[in-house]
Amino acid sequence: MDQPSARNNKKGENNQKNEQLDQHRIENTGEKITTNEGLKVANNENTLKAGDRGPVLMEDFHFFQKQMHFDTERIPERVVHARGFGVHGEFESYKSMKKYTRAGFLQEPEAKTPVFARFSTVQGGKGSKDTARDIRGFAVKFYTEEGNYDLLGLQFPVFVVHDAFKFVDSQHALKPEPHNDMPTASAAHDNFWDFVANNQESAHFVMWSMSDRAIPRSWRMMEGFGINIFRFVNEEGKSHFVRFHWKPVLGVHSLLMEEAQIIGGVDPDYHRRDIREAIERGAYPEFELGVQMISEEDEYKFDFDVIDPTKLWPEELVPVEIIGKMTLNRNVDNFFAETEQVAFDVTNLVPGINFSNDPILQGRTFTYKITQQHRLGGSNYPDLPINRSLCPFHNNQRDSFSRHRIDVDQVNYYQNSIANNTPAPTPPEQGGFVHYPEHVEGPKIKASSESFKDYFSHARLFWNSMSAIEKQHIIEAFSFELGKVESLSIRQQVVDMYANVDQGMASIIADNVGVNPPTGQHVAVTASSPALSQENTPHYPHTLRVGVLIGHGFNGQEVKSVIETLNQHGVFVEIVSDKFATLTGADGTELKVTKTFLTTPEVLFDALYVVGGTSNHQTAFDRYVVDFVNGAYKHYKPIGIATTGEEYLRPSEEHHLAGVLFAATNQNFGREFVLLSPNGVFGIDSKILKE
Repeated sequence: MDQPSARNNKKGENNQKNEQLDQHRIENTGEKITTNEGLKVANNENTLKAGDRGPVLMEDFHFFQKQMHFDTERIPERVVHARGFGVHGEFESYKSMKKYTRAGFLQEPEAKTPVFARFSTVQGGKGSKDTARDIRGFAVKFYTEEGNYDLLGLQFPVFVVHDAFKFVDSQHALKPEPHNDMPTASAAHDNFWDFVANNQESAHFVMWSMSDRAIPRSWRMMEGFGINIFRFVNEEGKSHFVRFHWKPVLGVHSLLMEEAQIIGGVDPDYHRRDIREAIERGAYPEFELGVQMISEEDEYKFDFDVIDPTKLWPEELVPVEIIGKMTLNRNVDNFFAETEQVAFDVTNLVPGINFSNDPILQGRTFTYKITQQHRLGGSNYPDLPINRSLCPFHNNQRDSFSRHRIDVDQVNYYQNSIANNTPAPTPPEQGGFVHYPEHVEGPKIKASSESFKDYFSHARLFWNSMSAIEKQHIIEAFSFELGKVESLSIRQQVVDMYANVDQGMASIIADNVGVNPPTGQHVAVTASSPALSQENTPHYPHTLRVGVLIGHGFNGQEVKSVIETLNQHGVFVEIVSDKFATLTGADGTELKVTKTFLTTPEVLFDALYVVGGTSNHQTAFDRYVVDFVNGAYKHYKPIGIATTGEEYLRPSEEHHLAGVLFAATNQNFGREFVLLSPNGVFGIDSKILKE
């Protein structure tokens, strides 16, 4: 995987979708206020009254239009994935995939395709927090020359249930309980865990949910998986089952549970602010697209069912082939017009990508269209600017709400003589989409395959793949979530269920939540997949945030050298002090404060550089610095101590402080601090930190 590179030449220029959107962008600055029909408004502050203290008159159509538009500004929020944030970018193909698929955007190396990506949480509504322990959506719309292709995924590679019929039940159980509408943005309640205990196919999915993967450090550092199993189909009609992976170039990194909870209070927009600021600074998020492929003839060669959406394909058995890279390089101009109105649909396919018999995928084929029609007021939502394809579209669909097109044809039906039977179908050899001609036979039956009923082997595989600290975090997450469950019976059922994953894990959880330890002998599985552990992810300092805690009188030469080194490595540096001011060093060096202690707690930084100094309110300044340092140390963040900052944290005579670097004892302090910073939680031995 390539190291992040400096990028300063991509902001959507020479992008076909951007050029198309230019036709719809309106700049209002410097213009006169008008009604929606263009009538100029003379007074935009007062309603029309019978006398200056009299009643408002119904004939004030200016007021009624303004108020009526405001009253209907909100559209229904998504039932799931309501809280989301979108950005523009482009996808560049690394190699030709012609051997496997007809998909046009994957035919040529270096071919570029405009994209729009939306990241979201599932449980909470639009007003909830970004950092909840939750499922996250990772949806990408490719504006290809063959039409729009939507790749819909999550930050987990598996689904909660294995049949679409149970999806509604799973989401009802996850959402706030209906009798009190609580809790928001949390699965820590009776209904969800009652569902888990009584629908044990969820075991694997819940293991991911209780892991660090559920609280990502940043969307830029979050893996994405097209959870469904699709087909690649080539020109000869040969099919391969395929699963899609988005691999962040910065690696996969997470917050600590306590950090996520604190950040959710002090900055509920943490993830959206993070990605927007990164793009504004030119540090464009990058994700490599990988595919796992299994040929038709190998479908039954594994000890799990390859179309079971509650199972993953271990990368050690089915390698991920990297085929391209997505670069997100432009923020939206208007959140509502783009992010809120974007409509994703699993049936937005292109020739060469087709369905498998994945039962969740099959069940999703109509639900997106119903959802978008409900949200966006009718069937014409594909004509909204953000949803419009780059290639022209022609059909006999007419009318409905918000029709933008003015179709001038006399006929609106197929099989006609007036228009020479046009618009006409496109033969497959000319690019027309055809469904894969899979041979299907069997009785009509409401049932699940017996091969889907192994609920625990992949959950065990996930547990066995975790490092010691990751396992500790999973136990803490289970203990927190189940600790919120009021029913003793439900807590006991869940503990007994997860003894099938690991009896030792379940026994610790049982003790933490006040239920009996599980009894009986359970299967011990030793298989593991190193690719699942975040311990094995890349670590780069690029775009990590370092807070410089500083006052007046600092060593200018020392501090400037460290900041320059951080900047050279792409680190985001914030100058933090007790108030907004220009700070002056002992040698006259000046630094402008960009954040204050009061508004920017330590949890918002990945590392601290403690300089210290003087202030007009020295006692308060020192208390803030000590609190920042203690919090950072508690959350295992790297801490660099300048020669003027040692009073805030000194190593004891008994042992060295893990994760803390002192400038006075290190001639290469700046470089060593950069190397220390990206390691974060997984770069430091947790046992040392507990000493």
